[in-house]
Amino acid sequence: MGRKRISSNPKALPAEQIQDRILVVRGQRVMMDSDLAELYGVTTRRLNEQVRRNRDRFPGDFAFQLTQQEFTNLMSQIATSSFGYGGRRKRPWAFTEHGVAMLSSVLRSPAAVRVNIEIMRAFVRLRRLLATPGELVEQIQKLAETVQLHDDQIQTITRVLREMIQPAPERPKGRIGFRQPDRS
Repeated sequence: MGRKRISSNPKALPAEQIQDRILVVRGQRVMMDSDLAELYGVTTRRLNEQVRRNRDRFPGDFAFQLTQQEFTNLMSQIATSSFGYGGRRKRPWAFTEHGVAMLSSVLRSPAAVRVNIEIMRAFVRLRRLLATPGELVEQIQKLAETVQLHDDQIQTITRVLREMIQPAPERPKGRIGFRQPDRS
């Protein structure tokens, strides 16, 4: 799953590119430090440095560092570079929606504020999508009904075709011609 390059113009951030970077880790929707750094236009090192300097603003439910196992799983899912070969040497940080909001107070540039607004909108869109299961359930039910209808129609067509392929049953052959009734 390759990632598209983010535009350096923070005003032109495509919502899909932001949403593609929201992952689920430990049952929470999060964004990784490297993705956020790219969106904010800073290095990952700088972003993590600011988080370390303001650690009291990032409790465990705002940001957490991935375990080695989570990092290994994540690397295999999103095809990041491997440990020790020019890739990351430290485990990444994951930021929840609240952690991303807190980043705007740590990274105080106007660009960071604009990017943060777009990221918050992406989180809200995802929440709305997941919060309206009624419409989704209705669409799935309609689809199931359509599939069932088509399944019934296909079964009928198959049955008729089988009947057409079957050879006609042999009837007993009778004598050709006129038969005169017996007068005994």
